[in-house]
Amino acid sequence: MPIFALIIIVIAVLCSGLRVAQEYQRGIIFRLGRFTGSRGPGLYWIIPFGIERAVTIDIRTRTVSAEQQETITRDSVTVKVNAVLWYRIVDAPKSVIEVADAGAAVYQLALTSLRNIIGQHDLDEVLQERTKINTLLRDNIAGSTERWGLEVERFEMKDVELPAAMQQVMAMQAEAIREKRARIIKAEAELEASRKLSQAAETMAGNPAALELRRFQMISEVGAENNSTTVIMIPSEFVTLSRSVSEFLREKKTESS
Repeated sequence: MPIFALIIIVIAVLCSGLRVAQEYQRGIIFRLGRFTGSRGPGLYWIIPFGIERAVTIDIRTRTVSAEQQETITRDSVTVKVNAVLWYRIVDAPKSVIEVADAGAAVYQLALTSLRNIIGQHDLDEVLQERTKINTLLRDNIAGSTERWGLEVERFEMKDVELPAAMQQVMAMQAEAIREKRARIIKAEAELEASRKLSQAAETMAGNPAALELRRFQMISEVGAENNSTTVIMIPSEFVTLSRSVSEFLREKKTESS
């Protein structure tokens, strides 16, 4: 009976040291306070009774939404910026030994980096060159996180909130740019039309028959519309000829009388 009890106690002691690490977990082992190695994934065993202690680390990619930061750009515009951070643990022992709380450390480092990078750029750069800003944000914290066994995969701005007055100014600027483009397009169209009309006038001036055909076409176009007045354009040569005929007839009438 005592032997059976002893066997039960030994089995219980052995089972108390069993640990299971998931595929995305690693167990960091400390023996009497000294780091001895990492275990997992799967089933592993540590010496019980506090001789060995296991710290389980999740090595999956984590997504952290940075709280809204109010900062000032280089051209003295106050903006509120939201950002998102993606990171993962690539060296589990370092993430436990080198830093007290890896997640909190990288989060605070990301917030500080966000404020510093935004402060080094103008508002136009922040709004238009997001890819460049995001690359700078990631590279700025990558060196520090490497010492902690972390890898920053992405660090990107999610939203940039501008003051109401600045939004109104930018809207006015955008409207002015659109109006400018519209006027330029209209002026270019008028210039092109004037060139075409000039070429057509030169062509018709050298061909009287074409000019008369254009007159008749204009008359037919006016007549096709439901207007009460029809304008008929008569060539000046016809007017001169009719005046000469009238004077000739008048002279003949005078001589006969």
